[in-house]
Amino acid sequence: MEDDTEKYPANFIRHIIEQDVANGKNGGAVMTRFPPEPNGYLHIGHALSICLNFGVASDFDGECFLRFDDTNPAKEEQKFVDAIQDDIRWLGFEWDGLHYASDYFGQLHEWAVQLIHQGDAYVCDLNAEEVREYRGNLTEPGKESPYRNRSSEENLDLFQRMRDGEFDEGAHTLRAKINMAAPNLNLRDPVLYRILKENHHRTADEWPIYPMYDFAHCLSDAIEAISHSICTLEFQNNRELYDWIVLHAEPAAVPHQYEFARLNITY
Repeated sequence: MEDDTEKYPANFIRHIIEQDVANGKNGGAVMTRFPPEPNGYLHIGHALSICLNFGVASDFDGECFLRFDDTNPAKEEQKFVDAIQDDIRWLGFEWDGLHYASDYFGQLHEWAVQLIHQGDAYVCDLNAEEVREYRGNLTEPGKESPYRNRSSEENLDLFQRMRDGEFDEGAHTLRAKINMAAPNLNLRDPVLYRILKENHHRTADEWPIYPMYDFAHCLSDAIEAISHSICTLEFQNNRELYDWIVLHAEPAAVPHQYEFARLNITY
């Protein structure tokens, strides 16, 4: 692509992509995505993300997917899926592929089982309030769950029974085994799967367990071979967790996240 600063205003994201293309990273391919959760209508900040993700893909002869990160059926509805698509088209863009995190529920479940086999995840019986209490804070380390050292065999059995719908909501979660004293609170054994007996707008009642957003998001990027995973700054502290998940799940593609300042309106 010819350098045309008038047509393509410079910014650090564009500079990164230009350098990656010049160096042949990802085979010179540019793959981006716009990944909203279908739990509400879009706002002005989403417009910036849409224009950035679709815009750089177009400018660099790449592709941009629309992916709905639909991991919480309690809050998601088809009407939001439809409205988001209408808004993207109203802004003048068309996606190169339409995907859903729910397309990958089977693969995500397999990776969760793999983490259990590796000793990198465990089934925990603490409820949500207890998990928060054990987590600690920015000045105090967390405490390890009393269920953290279950054997892989016990964890696999419990997780399968979660999958089979045997337990009530809140009875168990699947958590990553990372570091309860990590300075980044996101690494203090975050929940990867929880029990939710809600009807999903695409998969109906097929799954009584659902992956958490952080688990599904980064691995969906990997499945789709996203070359530049672009998001806003509030996810900066999540990047270390995303990298841990991808490293331990070992998908074929390894996405890297880049953060930009979100667009807000005051007064």
